[in-house]
Amino acid sequence: MRRASIIGVGSYVPKKVLTNSDLEKMVETSDEWIMDRTGIRERRISADNEATSDLAFEAAKRALGSAKIDPKELELIIVGTSSPDMLFPSTSCMIQDKLGAVNAAAFDVSAACTGFNYALAAAASFIESGLYNNVMVVGADTLTKYLDWTDRNTCILFGDGAGAVVLKATSDGSGVIANYLGAEGSGGKYLIMPGGGSRDPEAKKRFIWMDGKEVFKFAVKVLPKCIKAVLEKAELNISDISLLIPHQANTRIIDFAMKLFGLSKDKVYVNLDRYGNTSAASIPIALDEAVKEGRIKKGDIVVLAGFGAGLTYGANIVKW
Repeated sequence: MRRASIIGVGSYVPKKVLTNSDLEKMVETSDEWIMDRTGIRERRISADNEATSDLAFEAAKRALGSAKIDPKELELIIVGTSSPDMLFPSTSCMIQDKLGAVNAAAFDVSAACTGFNYALAAAASFIESGLYNNVMVVGADTLTKYLDWTDRNTCILFGDGAGAVVLKATSDGSGVIANYLGAEGSGGKYLIMPGGGSRDPEAKKRFIWMDGKEVFKFAVKVLPKCIKAVLEKAELNISDISLLIPHQANTRIIDFAMKLFGLSKDKVYVNLDRYGNTSAASIPIALDEAVKEGRIKKGDIVVLAGFGAGLTYGANIVKW
């Protein structure tokens, strides 16, 4: 069976570190309060002259180096992001130009924190259909540029970063073996950036607003749902999982899923404490780190599962 196998991974985070102690000086909060509610200790903040495409380009270069292929071999680039450099051209087209991937088509996917899972599922479908052989998928966001730093409910949560994978058509049994995507558009009002679009183009309203309780309830419902659904599609059981890489949003959500499925800590990858919620970048950054740390080996079954604004959710199963 023709599948999309991950042959290269890469990630990039900005140099600037913002700790909980730093936030204590900016807004009414504390390290203890943040750790207790989120599990986040610090996050990376992009510089004023760093845009999403800059982070994505660095991650993409590293993924290409890992895959050991020339940019001209890429036939398609898909970027999951909800914080593009501008409304158009797309971030994917900017990366295509910076990489010199002149033979690649390019488009963006807007599914917020679920963006990488949506983009990966789309890329796998393109490869399985026979339309393309070499595809790059990037998840990248710089949501700290859209934070109200006086709102302690949101400013403590997010960080910036990018992660990328290179996919290649294979028939050796490895690759993306199942995916499951979903959405609850009726809950879109619970996590929103109201300004900047055609409904209300005013730049002054381009800040993230979230109803934390509603988003939490959604997350603890759909994270297990999409894990179960994608396992069923792959005809696998939870015991078959080598590693679960969930969206890095909140340790309480991750702990809930671990307890529900009876997963031990060595079966779940978490780096939330160091990066915060990097939105579409969170899963590919964690995937890159897990590979580099030797947590993923050939033949392993890896589940990538997440949720985000939209409200969206989704999961992919990869056989390494």
